[in-house]
Amino acid sequence: MPIINVKVSAQKSAAMSARIAETLLELTTRILRKDPEVTSIAIEYVDPEDWIVAGRSLADQGKSSFYFDIKITDETNSKAEKAQYIGEAFEAFAGLLGDLHDESYVYVQDVRATAYGFGGRTQEYRYHHA
Repeated sequence: MPIINVKVSAQKSAAMSARIAETLLELTTRILRKDPEVTSIAIEYVDPEDWIVAGRSLADQGKSSFYFDIKITDETNSKAEKAQYIGEAFEAFAGLLGDLHDESYVYVQDVRATAYGFGGRTQEYRYHHA
């Protein structure tokens, strides 16, 4: 189970949403070993005119950008896995969006098992009742 919240500076399209979701699902499954059956991805599009970096819009800079955060249960992934995930995600989004601004972010949030869950049960509960 993770939940991934994504923002991209692009025009909204079903094709782009599908590509983003497929990319993140593959990376999250392969690198972080998360179950794709309980991975959720929410995608939001931001007009490049409304995404400002260093006081200038991405449209003015001719760049694209992204931000996403992923919430995972604390202590389920190593520093090396998270570093690999961030690096490969950046490269993947460069391929998806084109001329990517360096100020594009990935935030891997380690969330306590007692404070995180789905289906009305915490991850701590699932651990003890597995």
